[in-house]
Amino acid sequence: MLTIYNVPVSTYTAKLRVTLRHKGLAWEELPPPGGYGSTEYKAIVPSGNIPAMVHEGLMLADSEAIAEYLNEAFPEIPMLPADLRQRAKAREFGRLHDTRLEPNVRALFPQVAYATRDMDAVQTCGAALSQSLKALELLLSHSQLPTDQLWLCDAGFAITFAWIEAMETALGVPVDWPAPVRAYQTRLQGFSAVSDELDFYRPAMDDYLQKARP
Repeated sequence: MLTIYNVPVSTYTAKLRVTLRHKGLAWEELPPPGGYGSTEYKAIVPSGNIPAMVHEGLMLADSEAIAEYLNEAFPEIPMLPADLRQRAKAREFGRLHDTRLEPNVRALFPQVAYATRDMDAVQTCGAALSQSLKALELLLSHSQLPTDQLWLCDAGFAITFAWIEAMETALGVPVDWPAPVRAYQTRLQGFSAVSDELDFYRPAMDDYLQKARP
């Protein structure tokens, strides 16, 4: 049994669960002992990061490190290409999510609370999101990854797209969605691992966004 330490609204745990679902793996989820960032939790996970995994005595933190481990430990449903160059491009694709698109969404979290929201900051974040989605459009146009499979690099985008849509509605974030990015989002939602995770995760998103209301 895999053990995953998590807090309900964690975006990177949701990303990891897409991989777990697609590979058909069983896991249990536990809250961090003592709470997120506690000394008790850091005795198990020194970085204090969420998510973290324990599997047969091995502890790993960081969703990408965990996903790559799972891909090798349970290779029956591969989520990285066998070809060296395609594998490198898949990792490049995933890095666009982790280092550019997702941080643009994360920058909006301090603006969720209605009472302290700075609409100038919301507008700035919307522009940054639109720029990152434009970069994703360009990367998609050059992608050589087969589109009939779900890859590790896809999992984060599936969750982050849902957050962008939620932030558009709850905060009025102005976002320009390129048509190829919308098509990519639709394709990802065609995988049951993605659609099942979104159904599971949306209540946590909705609960977090309650404070966005006046």
